[in-house]
Amino acid sequence: MNRPALNLSALDYRSSYPMARPPVFGRSMVATSQPLAAQAGLAMLAKGGNAVDAAIATAMALTVVEPSGCGLGSDAFAILWDGTQLHGLNASGRAPADWTTERFAGRSAMPERGWDAVTVPGAVSAWIALWRRFGTLPLATLAEPALRFAREGFPVSVQVSRLWANAAPLLGRQPGFAEAFLPNGRPLAAGEIFRNPDLAASLEAIVATEGEAFYRGALAERMVAHAKACGGAMRLDDLAAHRADFVDTLSQPYAGAVVHELPPNGQGIATLITLGILDALGVGAAPVDSLETTHLMIEATKLALADLDHYVADPDAMTIDPRSLLDPAYLAERAREVSASEARLPSFKGPKPGGTVYLSAADANGMMVSFIQSNYMGFGSGVVVPGTGISLQNRGTSFTLDPAHPNCVAPGKRPFHTIIPGFVMDGGGAPLMSFGVMGGPMQAQGHTQMVLRTLKYGQSPQAAADAPRWRVVQGRKVAVEPGLGAELIEGLAKLGHEIVVEPPEAVFAFGGAQLVLRGADGAYVGGSDSRKDGQAVAF
Repeated sequence: MNRPALNLSALDYRSSYPMARPPVFGRSMVATSQPLAAQAGLAMLAKGGNAVDAAIATAMALTVVEPSGCGLGSDAFAILWDGTQLHGLNASGRAPADWTTERFAGRSAMPERGWDAVTVPGAVSAWIALWRRFGTLPLATLAEPALRFAREGFPVSVQVSRLWANAAPLLGRQPGFAEAFLPNGRPLAAGEIFRNPDLAASLEAIVATEGEAFYRGALAERMVAHAKACGGAMRLDDLAAHRADFVDTLSQPYAGAVVHELPPNGQGIATLITLGILDALGVGAAPVDSLETTHLMIEATKLALADLDHYVADPDAMTIDPRSLLDPAYLAERAREVSASEARLPSFKGPKPGGTVYLSAADANGMMVSFIQSNYMGFGSGVVVPGTGISLQNRGTSFTLDPAHPNCVAPGKRPFHTIIPGFVMDGGGAPLMSFGVMGGPMQAQGHTQMVLRTLKYGQSPQAAADAPRWRVVQGRKVAVEPGLGAELIEGLAKLGHEIVVEPPEAVFAFGGAQLVLRGADGAYVGGSDSRKDGQAVAF
């Protein structure tokens, strides 16, 4: 008897078994949160492209195959080693010119969805800026995998289907969302084929004009017309004024290496502050998963997050030089506030959860790219410009309405950002690791945990990605994964931490990690987190 054709969406994708992945080795590598996107980047390396070519192709593909985390209307950041020098890129967008505090008068907080949450999207500008300066393959070649997925369709992956289902009841009434993402009136299940021909047409226009259509041409006009029809403030001048900025990184020596993060308006500085406090505390003698190490990491993180909440904003609006927060004397002073015997209560307001994609790409010539793009919360603002496939982020919700705070909303201002790429140089000034952890407020905390595990304790990238994680929520409240272990969880509670053990299905709250580590002989080892559908692939 012949078995009928199998409907992939009918399979049960839940698993009751522990899942472990071996690390991946290769001379070139791409690691990201979706296998099809990883393979898109690897295809560029096979064509003779470099790590930047691979990163751009991967990023483009992610807007198609992981729409929950990013889209053409996302923002982006990058850190890359070009073979001789480290570069940072801030492609986050700014507030529309009409975003005065008066526009939001009467509100207690910025809107989370709709056009009044949308700042100028910057991801497209990141692709173009990186390609013009470092790319080697034609832009049209880099877009080929994304265009194929959008036109011909692709089977939706497991974790993306879950995020899709979560977003549908929240965003179904946002302008353009149902038309784009709820075919037949519902979200796509795992294994079902999704096509997005409107996005393909927009991506073609972006490629043909090297981004001009998006910021000054036909696509910009369609975005602005839709904003106007929905009462939004975005105007052509707002889009035309956007630029992606190459910037210097901030850094912190740690465990014989140097950890690099981008400067504000992102939260990467919190990782550097935490590592500096941990160094001052002498953390590293006890085992990595011991009560002593975990407690001190949590306490140092709380102090760093308190600084982040109080000071960080658009650098033009900050009241201090960010580098002052990394002064060794200041870090030593902060370390003296940590108690080894109790959980303390620094002032801290927890940021909102988010949806993000991260990728790391490295080539045989030593170029390494750490790249992150995001629409912030799952599917961002929920706004999709009709007929274009352009789904827009909701980064404006990260502004505050407190006029005394440096992150208060204002025209042309960049909001505080959660998404951060990470990079490590070795003690001799050579590239060592490109890494990132997705997931809103988890990111700076996740960076700290990845760095501590790989640099201080010598764990492989895959082991660091697989290890159970914790997340400071607010005050003494700390969320942990069940895998942390009953003994450690009990010990943290006795020290005064308010522990919340989150169920396995809450994996998104702990992000997804991707790491690529370079060996002395130029080979790479990569790790990819199974909390999402991630994959590291080698060439």
